[in-house]
Amino acid sequence: MNNINPKQTTLQSTIELSGVGLHTGANVILRIKPAAENHGYKFKRTDLPEEPIIEADCDLVTDTSRGTTLEKNGASVSTVEHVLAALVGMEVDNALIEIDGPEMPIMDGSSLPFVHAIESCGIVELDADREYFEIPYNIHYTNEENNVEIIAMPVNEYRITVMVDYNSPVLGSQHAGLTNLLDFKSEIAPCRTFCFLHELEYLLNNNLIKGGDLNNAIVVVDREVKQTELDRLAQVFNKPKVEVTNSGILNTLELRYQNEPARHKLLDMIGDLALCGMPIKGQIMAARPGHASNVAFAKKIKQVMKKEIRRKQEGVPNYNPNEKPLYTTKDIIKMLPHAHPFLLVDKILNKDDKSIVGVKNITYDQPFFNGHFPGDPIMPGVLQLEAMAQAGGILILSTVDDPENYGTYFLKIENAKFKDKVVPGDTLIMKLELIEPVRRGLCVMRGRAWVGEKLVCEAEMMAQIVKLA
Repeated sequence: MNNINPKQTTLQSTIELSGVGLHTGANVILRIKPAAENHGYKFKRTDLPEEPIIEADCDLVTDTSRGTTLEKNGASVSTVEHVLAALVGMEVDNALIEIDGPEMPIMDGSSLPFVHAIESCGIVELDADREYFEIPYNIHYTNEENNVEIIAMPVNEYRITVMVDYNSPVLGSQHAGLTNLLDFKSEIAPCRTFCFLHELEYLLNNNLIKGGDLNNAIVVVDREVKQTELDRLAQVFNKPKVEVTNSGILNTLELRYQNEPARHKLLDMIGDLALCGMPIKGQIMAARPGHASNVAFAKKIKQVMKKEIRRKQEGVPNYNPNEKPLYTTKDIIKMLPHAHPFLLVDKILNKDDKSIVGVKNITYDQPFFNGHFPGDPIMPGVLQLEAMAQAGGILILSTVDDPENYGTYFLKIENAKFKDKVVPGDTLIMKLELIEPVRRGLCVMRGRAWVGEKLVCEAEMMAQIVKLA
């Protein structure tokens, strides 16, 4: 992410680790293999017939109760978040993750074993550029029942801040932040999963942590505990003695950071947000997140992502009214031989050698509304064409030193289509593109106009630029 034009990456060779699934208790072998560009992250269940593939996709999540589970066509893989967080944190874009069981190995409860394996294996660049999803505007998510709030905001890098509050005298309120993925290995990857003692007892009583070990989870003691209960835990987990430390956790582990639980929540979030399908550039701020809210937020980001990709494919300009325009009305008046009320371009957003994007704000006091369907004001289609032509005229006139001495005149309009009404309150966003190079003062342009993401008008135009007498 620190390069100007970073390339996609994959592993130099195959990684192999073995361990036990936290919830299933299954002994598994995990192999993370190199993959081609644009492959992304995919899981393969090698223990099942035909070795089904399950994409790392938030739309395939079926369970978030004790980790994140993906399922496709009856095949599932669970607790995927720690492996995915390691791949994201080490900026590995493409990997095939093979597993011969239903759950990722828990290892020590963090992402560090996976990070160390990636480091020892090495990372290689591929030919394709890495494509980011840049958060285009604030994206909000709230869950009032669980008091969860998450927001993604536009910034030019990946940052995450997490705040947790468990109403516990042991943990209290904690927050953790990551402002650079280069710090993931040292600041986030070592942070282990955790649970409260009452949660551990429930899981034990319901046989839900068959692979559990007091070495792979921080256990927070949130109430008074009798010695008989501690002795039972020691027996269940084959420990000589289990005690409660002064810091309110079981003595089987020491905290690696004072705010390790909050840092692990951040780790989980990085892994879950990998299910969006693209590296993110944006500031994520989350209060009291969990797997369910992470996945719900990932789905929300993916919806925006699909919309923005479609917008780019269709060429819809992205209009931010807070950004300074390239040309203001004062600039436009100097270039075009038009004045109020016939100046139909308010500002130019951007321009290059072959295209231009302009804006016209449609207000109720436009003079043509007085007589054009006054009871149902609609901007006349011919004036939509004229507005596009004026924007196109600015594109052509900006190529000469004295644009005030030139005029542009319509010669031909073809394939004009009006697809929806333009009414007061709308903002008409126009994009004009040269279909062929300008020759002998003649220019052929394709014009399209949108209100929001809705295409309202399009046409092909030929105009001539003429020096005024």
